Amino acid sequence: MAAELADGLSTKSTRTYTSEARNIKDGDKTEVAFSGLNFSEDDFTAAEIHVHPRHFKKMKPHQVEGFHFLARNLVTEEPGGCILAHAPGSGKTFMIISFMQSFLAKYPQARPLVVLPKGILATWKKEFQKWQVEDIPLHDFYSSKAENRTQQLDVLKKWVEHKSILFLGYKQFSNIVCDSETSKTAVACQDILLKVPSILILDEGHTPRNENTDVLQSLAKVQTARKVVLSGTLFQNHVKEVFNIFNLVRPKFLRLDTSRSVVRRVMSRVHIPGGKRLSRSSMEAVFFETVEATLQNDEDFRRKVVVIQDLREMTKDVLHYYKGDFLEELPGLVDFTVVLNLTPKQKHAVEKLQKLEKFKKRSVGCAVYMHPHLKDFSESGSSGEKGGNFNDEKIDNLLEKIDVKDGVKTKFFLNILGLCESAGEKLLVFSQYLLPLKFLERLLVRTKGWIVGREIFIISGDSNPEQRESSMESFNSSPDAKVFFGSIKACGEGISLVGASRVMILDVHLNPSVSRQAIGRAFRPGQGRKVYTYRLVAADSPEVEDHNTCFRKELISKMWFEWSELSGHQDFEMETVDMKNCNDLFLESPLLGEDVKVLYKR
Repeated sequence: MAAELADGLSTKSTRTYTSEARNIKDGDKTEVAFSGLNFSEDDFTAAEIHVHPRHFKKMKPHQVEGFHFLARNLVTEEPGGCILAHAPGSGKTFMIISFMQSFLAKYPQARPLVVLPKGILATWKKEFQKWQVEDIPLHDFYSSKAENRTQQLDVLKKWVEHKSILFLGYKQFSNIVCDSETSKTAVACQDILLKVPSILILDEGHTPRNENTDVLQSLAKVQTARKVVLSGTLFQNHVKEVFNIFNLVRPKFLRLDTSRSVVRRVMSRVHIPGGKRLSRSSMEAVFFETVEATLQNDEDFRRKVVVIQDLREMTKDVLHYYKGDFLEELPGLVDFTVVLNLTPKQKHAVEKLQKLEKFKKRSVGCAVYMHPHLKDFSESGSSGEKGGNFNDEKIDNLLEKIDVKDGVKTKFFLNILGLCESAGEKLLVFSQYLLPLKFLERLLVRTKGWIVGREIFIISGDSNPEQRESSMESFNSSPDAKVFFGSIKACGEGISLVGASRVMILDVHLNPSVSRQAIGRAFRPGQGRKVYTYRLVAADSPEVEDHNTCFRKELISKMWFEWSELSGHQDFEMETVDMKNCNDLFLESPLLGEDVKVLYKR
């Protein structure tokens, strides 16, 4: 069966996609052979490229290693894509900027394209200005206000005709490539994006991990072999998603000669149920599921280790991993999971959650675990990123009628915040839903008289780049700042909140990397204090199973990327700790301990 799997993977895929490039009649095509387009792969003969001396002085060893890894993959007779999976805050942007400047110095005819979440475009431009050794123009549609295809084509022509770098958001890129418009202008935009890039950089490169999305399919059509994925959190939910990224940078990755023997070896170690002949598509699925099940559930730890070694052998030339040893230079991170006993009123509300469908159960539950009286708000409208059926006035009216101590997470938040005030520390609070954050914000405005923009700061999905930058700077630098509320989705890469040394995550996000990114807002270079993190979980509720699911996913990532010969089984488990001896003065205070059912240390 294992041999059958590997042989099947070597055959050509027959999969077709709905958004394949359309066949345009020759007479309908716009001429896109601008002066800058008249070069070929022959212009990129392999040559040595070096780190600029100014950059080299500032580079840490893992960044120098990463630079050379890029050169081995991209500046060679047969270039291929690769993945830089370096921990959040480890300087991936600086490293790739340095590489691109050296690449363009050697190959001035090259045209780099950077595709990224639009929220971090400003951060990239700022870093470029800081580290540029040559004034290379940076083009994007936002600053040019290029909203239609004609305006966008003008920007694309500038990029093509002169040495420069183009930045596009993921949605912008896929909208152009998958556009069904057949006008000459639309087709010219598509042709340029698919044919011109000499190197494609994908920041937050785990974003296009689902093979059924336009984003992944459109990026796969870019003709250059030089595709670089940057990600601080490569593993998101499933093993299959990681291999979707490998397929993007190295097409048909499992069918490559270097992969097939390893696939065969992995499958020979496990039992494939049924003994049936498998189709090509199911063969890949069986491989992904087998690896995931082994790393997550196999009781034989040695077998897990052997599979990890196989995976690393298969990916070693394409994946460069760095877990962030540089963070050891910081004062430290203590990461707690705090399981809280619900109040009687919350338990009653939780019993009714069982009748709701899965998504609703999760969103309404997150509100109920904060305070039982938020249930009606959450049920009557979206409590998510963009808000819902609530506003300041409605929440203020509610606060007049309730006892805040009926909500255990609300009570825990207030106690931590009080201790932060006494200790002169600042607090970061994250949720995947807006309602709990808005509730706590209004609670502080009413009970403490605090003002948004002075003691309280917020970043949500509605915050524009200027608001994000201003909130970050003010919170980090102002002595008046006390608490920062952040939508966990809106506070990803590009956000530095090192003014805070306490981080509270109000609810369980099913993608563990999202929570890790949130912690990385405070635990990153520039942090001067030890960081304490409190991940809150409602005891005896559906949130407990969500937390267990999330932790099992986290386990796969840790084992795959961080296991070493010195690691033992216990290194990948949560440790139960005694509140009285947990080495956190806040948690050791009797005030906090009365609501805690169990405390784990990650």
